[in-house]
Amino acid sequence: MSTSEDKNINKWLITITVMLPTIMEIIDTSVANVALPHMQGSLNAGTDEVTWVLTSYLVSNAVVLPMTGWLARVFGRKRFLMTCIALFTLASLLCGSAPNLASLIFFRVLQGAAGGALIPISQAIMMETFPPNQRGMAMAIFGIGAMTGPIVGPALGGWITDNLNWRWIFYINLPVGIIAFIMCAFFIYDPAYLKRGREQISIDYWGLFLLTVSMGSLQVVLDKGQQDDWFSSRFIITFSIIAVMSLIALIWVELTHEHPIINLRLFKNVSFSAGNFIMFVVGFCLYSSIMLIPLFLQTLMGYSATNAGMVMAPGGVATLITMPFVGAAMAKRDGRKIVFVGLLIGATSMFIMQGLNLQGAFWNYTWPRIVLGFGLAMIFVPLTTVTLATIPKPEMGNATGMFNLLRNIGGSVGIAMATTLLARLEQFYQNNLIAHVTSYNPAWQMRFEGLKQTLITRGIAAGQADKTALGMMYGALRKQAGSLAFNRIFFIIGLAFLAIIPLLILLKRTSHQEGGGMGH
Repeated sequence: MSTSEDKNINKWLITITVMLPTIMEIIDTSVANVALPHMQGSLNAGTDEVTWVLTSYLVSNAVVLPMTGWLARVFGRKRFLMTCIALFTLASLLCGSAPNLASLIFFRVLQGAAGGALIPISQAIMMETFPPNQRGMAMAIFGIGAMTGPIVGPALGGWITDNLNWRWIFYINLPVGIIAFIMCAFFIYDPAYLKRGREQISIDYWGLFLLTVSMGSLQVVLDKGQQDDWFSSRFIITFSIIAVMSLIALIWVELTHEHPIINLRLFKNVSFSAGNFIMFVVGFCLYSSIMLIPLFLQTLMGYSATNAGMVMAPGGVATLITMPFVGAAMAKRDGRKIVFVGLLIGATSMFIMQGLNLQGAFWNYTWPRIVLGFGLAMIFVPLTTVTLATIPKPEMGNATGMFNLLRNIGGSVGIAMATTLLARLEQFYQNNLIAHVTSYNPAWQMRFEGLKQTLITRGIAAGQADKTALGMMYGALRKQAGSLAFNRIFFIIGLAFLAIIPLLILLKRTSHQEGGGMGH
């Protein structure tokens, strides 16, 4: 149950308090994506330069996530949470008023560092506030907040950018941050074990340095790899070597230090390790598919950003509707079985998407996303609950930090692999299809002549009609090659969902008892 200090505070007030900064942080992860072209224009930046607005946030976010538990122990969880909310709100104000790209990137680093701790701290507080038999519902409520971000973020960002100015996507955080700060001051208390444990801790300086270097380098490699053609680039090779060497050194330092920044010994717990690996792959599948669907619609089908968002939104709504039912089911059912069904539904949705073609209507693209939405609700809530159920309370901050880090890294790996596969497969299918584009192929000849005649009847000269028809045919061929590439990647993501099902055996069955502390 919750600690003695906060027993007199309603758990739903605590829930609202920790959900406000969580939703603010998650929305901010995706809200800037749609505003990049506007930022590029007003800050006079190149396409490669302006993407650092996203990369800088993700890098600092990834660095802070795993050290959240340690920072909460050193500074006290309430003080640390309030500092993060204040810093995030201030950084949002500074991002909105940034005079140039360099200062915007610097303030985004600050914002990402402050935001990195918000989700794991909020998750740890909620897991401790609710008794064991209600933790499924607690994670369902948390999941609703977490899913609101990807649904609301791009749409809100687009609307604000079109109707106001890109700077307002940062200014909207100010009232939310102020309310969250005040509520945190009144309703959040440090548990007794954190107060007891706040003696002088020897600071793990090497761990701090290696964690910053390894996570930062890894995120840069994943975010910039495809753009710089991976290992053809000296920049990517350098950062890859730094990431690998610093990761190896980090593991050694953290396993030998008395008070490590991240407690890697938690991975001795087989259930926790298996849950983290499953979440890594789920992050891979979720982020890559959510990136691919709008890209398919906008590049091949000619959908606007708003219409592509409309295709995505019903899937998010399906997740929101399903999560409370999953949370209620968690009180009586084995969470592993719910995750199993969720993974099967996720794989099914990907196999449906594998059949998408260029003749589809709006509903053809929307309903597989709705199916995926149901599957995600049945994965996230029980997987989080089952993975964290065996962790002792003093380690909960550490555990939630690493759990969220692996989901984020899985997402970064998924997006990096999907964009790379897309470029390579498009080329592969284009080469295959070009073999059939020949004057000896009657079908091609008929189509080409038909197009040419249509253009001539519209008043285009015969010579020009020839070139235009050829260009149109090549455009159609490239679209078909793109469609085949997308289909193949959806199939691979579907297989990834199925591949992690055997790992569910390693997860420990959740207890539904009323009493008892976590991991005791």
